[in-house]
Amino acid sequence: MVGTKSKLLGVKVKSKIIVILLFITISFNIFAQVKSFEELYSKQDFMIEMRDGVKLYTVVYSPIDISEIYPILMTRTPYSSRPYEKDNYRNFPDHLVNEKFIFVYQDVRGKFMSEGEFVDMRPYIPNKTGKQFDESSDTYDTIEWLVNNISNNNGNVGIYGISYPGFYAAMSLNDSHSALKAVSPQAPIADWFIGDDMHHNGAFTLSLSYVFFSSFGVERPEPTTSWSMRIVDLTGDSYNYFLNIGSIKNVNKDYFFNAISFWNDFVQHGTYDNFWKSRNTLNHFHNVKPAVMTVGGWYDGEDLYGALNTYQTIERKNPNASNILVVGPWPHGGWARSDGNSFGDLNFDSNTSEYYQNNLELKFFQKHLKEKEGIELPEISVFETETNKWNTFEQWPPKNSKLVDYYLGDSLMLLTKKESSKNSYSQYISNPENPVPYTAKFHKTRTMYNKTYMVEDQRFASSRSDVISFEGENLEDNLTLAGPIEVELYVSTSGTDSDWIVKLIDVYPNDDNSTNSDITAMANYQMLVRGEIMRGKFRNSLEKPEPFIPNEVTKVKFTLNDAHHTFLEGHKIMVQIQSSWFPLFDRNPQTFCDIYNADEKDFKKATQRIYHSKEYPSRIVLRVLE
Repeated sequence: MVGTKSKLLGVKVKSKIIVILLFITISFNIFAQVKSFEELYSKQDFMIEMRDGVKLYTVVYSPIDISEIYPILMTRTPYSSRPYEKDNYRNFPDHLVNEKFIFVYQDVRGKFMSEGEFVDMRPYIPNKTGKQFDESSDTYDTIEWLVNNISNNNGNVGIYGISYPGFYAAMSLNDSHSALKAVSPQAPIADWFIGDDMHHNGAFTLSLSYVFFSSFGVERPEPTTSWSMRIVDLTGDSYNYFLNIGSIKNVNKDYFFNAISFWNDFVQHGTYDNFWKSRNTLNHFHNVKPAVMTVGGWYDGEDLYGALNTYQTIERKNPNASNILVVGPWPHGGWARSDGNSFGDLNFDSNTSEYYQNNLELKFFQKHLKEKEGIELPEISVFETETNKWNTFEQWPPKNSKLVDYYLGDSLMLLTKKESSKNSYSQYISNPENPVPYTAKFHKTRTMYNKTYMVEDQRFASSRSDVISFEGENLEDNLTLAGPIEVELYVSTSGTDSDWIVKLIDVYPNDDNSTNSDITAMANYQMLVRGEIMRGKFRNSLEKPEPFIPNEVTKVKFTLNDAHHTFLEGHKIMVQIQSSWFPLFDRNPQTFCDIYNADEKDFKKATQRIYHSKEYPSRIVLRVLE
């Protein structure tokens, strides 16, 4: 009996060993079959000649497997097509690598290894003749060369890119090549004076522009594989760093020494003149033929305006075009640079970037470049923040949405009806020497910029005497935003110019126990949902600024970028108003002048009044789902 049991035990042990060895063998074979990008693709580089004779450095990664033909997927960039060494390969996202495309990267004219002169947001030239060129023609000439000289391509080309490369992708839609079938501008720059990167409604984005151009703007005397060295030393916290600079004119005098040509250009163009208008991509897109998928992030503090308005402009001018919009819960480029699980103190309960990559981006290129059948993509794919879910719509804003007015009222209340009192207002003293910070996080970073300010708890600001907060009652039902946010203020200032910053805030209940990444609970959290600035002298015209008449009631209207956010039952809606947001934006001297050349004596305190009476009903208008 003992012997029989021993034999049975031996058989079981041997069986387990065999199973384990078989599992190891299968796992090894599977692992051995996974090849690196270098084993799947070959690399070549070329100098492709444009119509004016200038040659652009272009690197091509082609699948080694030539059993089928592949579309070309290109990115044009001012940020380098590195690595330039023959045996070093660029990293590409797995969802595109596994699908197999001919990947193309190109240094744009005047950057890194390409010839020619670089021009920031080079203006588009309609009806070009002869050797006239712009970014659209450089793209056209590159595609023409690629489809005729790169072997094993199927004749279909796609272009995509994030931020500045998103601008180049968008510009390819003008006078597009017949082989260009799919374009995805992602966080594209559209208008550098109204809503992207450098200005919002004429107010200058100080910290972002200063840090960006202190490196990117350095002249490249000849083709190079290296980045230019930053010409300033970024030391100390950003608030005090930029406060110590003083007036904007001191940047050139004490820091840049006239070495940044584009900085020199734009400080000479303090209004929305042709210098800026010619760089506005939204003036174009009149005959869009390729399919377009514009991508943005709700928490993109740099180019959300560009994404939303690129989609809307193409939709308006090309009603029959294949034109779709994707917006997720991401900061600038977050869909390609993070898993999208969280942002700041918020968790989204899923890998939102993976969802986008596999269900939207990959399918977009499969459909239009590989012509795969059966793929249907929604017109609008947007992530609803707070409830953490993806929604699809047939148009944006959705048909089932309506406008709801919220009025500023006495006792700092936010009301659904106009205030009935007369001569009612709230006031504060705005001091440019002590501006309201845009973030409570003052630690120095490589970029001197805290991108999570887009969802930051605003209690640090609401405690200041130069910030006014209007708070509504506890919501009895969920309220979901779906579209742009309009502001109409009746204000006065004792100065002759003023900035007006309006912030829409989601106030959590005092018993909220939500757990998030950096905090244990969000009780009373004042989460920024959307914020925007209006430089007061541009209230009636961006082209022709005009001063305020001191202490005279004046209407100021402007628009905050779209949002898709749900205020949950029990939460409150808050509106905060202030007159500085530093150093995200430069300080308004509160004296009507050329701010780029203002002297220290021009910076003065001002008494700011926000009126909320029957005669002057200041309000914020939300578009909400019915």
